[in-house]
Amino acid sequence: MHPAFRLERPDEVLSPVVVASPHSGRHYPAAFLRASVLDERAVRSSEDAYMDDLVRAAPALGAPLIAAEYPRAWIDLNRSPDELDPAVVEGLGRVMQTPRISSGLGVIPRVVANGRAIYRGKITRGEAEARIAQVWRPYHAALDGLMRAAQAGFGEAVLLDFHSMPHEALDTVVRPGQRRPEVVLGDRFGASAAGEVLAALEEGFVGHGLSVIRNAPFAGAFVTQQYGRPARGWHAVQIEIDRALYMDERLVRPNANFDAVRQIVTDVMARLIASRPGRMPLAAQ
Repeated sequence: MHPAFRLERPDEVLSPVVVASPHSGRHYPAAFLRASVLDERAVRSSEDAYMDDLVRAAPALGAPLIAAEYPRAWIDLNRSPDELDPAVVEGLGRVMQTPRISSGLGVIPRVVANGRAIYRGKITRGEAEARIAQVWRPYHAALDGLMRAAQAGFGEAVLLDFHSMPHEALDTVVRPGQRRPEVVLGDRFGASAAGEVLAALEEGFVGHGLSVIRNAPFAGAFVTQQYGRPARGWHAVQIEIDRALYMDERLVRPNANFDAVRQIVTDVMARLIASRPGRMPLAAQ
């Protein structure tokens, strides 16, 4: 089976920062593509295409990088494994209902961008559970291990969870005369990270001339809820970057600005890593 994720470790870990790209996976199983009503380009519309490439400098900067291999349309690593949708998985019986499930965006998504259905029918419960066992659980076991190692070594762990958003995703939050936001930083309205972490990220992007807003319309989902626990020294921020900045969304290809945006992301990561250098473990203080 294809690996569930890619993990790249630095030669030397220099800070408590962990970098993740959970939605950039582009290994589309052939059986999945055959079962889908979408063509290969349309099914990629919910993929954070090339985000793993935008953050690829993390290990060279001293931070581990974990990136999904399987696409979000196949399994969503930013959802709870319990968020199963009875409209796409057969034989579930009674399940919890959440806004994400109702909109078709559970752990096994029913739709991609713009509400387009993925499947002709339903998949079996066994297939859904196999995806969770083979990909979701190994990814989160590895991410949890990275966070625990960071805290053991530095007294805290800081997760930068990188995503991209369709350009039209912010249509509803742009007011007349207001500059269109290009980056959304989500910390669940202060619940998943210390304010200084968010401030440092915002300062970094703004310093490169980008427009930044917080928590609207993306405050963070399962990952920030699971790994953002400031009281125990775990901080998690969801970072959404407008795809139009660095790619042609229709063709799913990098555009002429790709390298410049990658340098901005590299610089923002470097600034945060430098701002939280190696610290003495709490037990030794």
